[in-house]
Amino acid sequence: MKITGVNLETVCGITSTIPQTGLPEYAFLGRSNVGKSSLINSLMQRKNYARTSGDPGKTQTVNFYKINDSFYLVDLPGYGYARTSRETRAKWGEMIERYLKTSATLRLVFLLIDSRHAPTQDDKLMLDWLLYYDFPAAILATKVDKLKASRREEELRALRESLKFPADGIFLPYSSVTGEGRDDVYGLLSKL
Repeated sequence: MKITGVNLETVCGITSTIPQTGLPEYAFLGRSNVGKSSLINSLMQRKNYARTSGDPGKTQTVNFYKINDSFYLVDLPGYGYARTSRETRAKWGEMIERYLKTSATLRLVFLLIDSRHAPTQDDKLMLDWLLYYDFPAAILATKVDKLKASRREEELRALRESLKFPADGIFLPYSSVTGEGRDDVYGLLSKL
């Protein structure tokens, strides 16, 4: 896929109204510091368009990136640990839920899980929640470039099994550093 245009069109805070864009939307969800903004930069083929940080909780808004004037990549705040109050994190959760439940054009939710670690209880709860409410969901196992090549397949299989993700579900390895998995994600976007 050739990316010819990228525009951060809308930024929604805790009290903002979620826009109805009229175009297909693909949302990216995961715990803090799992690599959502880096992955979105990789997909947009831009280095630092989506703000990244080593500190958990950098993304605190719902960010709508319009791509090629034809669809949106939606960067959601992370769940789990962030250097902010519990009350603020709860409000982010409400904002995420409001977006997911009100978007009329949401085509797929990519749930990002760090491939180097066992999924957290929050990861499992989020996946269960998405499946319970019948959201179309795919798993992106991030940071696969940091896995040892000799153990990679075993670790990815163990990750999928620990999530109890359906065998027919979409589960893709991804590296924002090497671009591995980018074409697979583009293929999904094109299909949907």
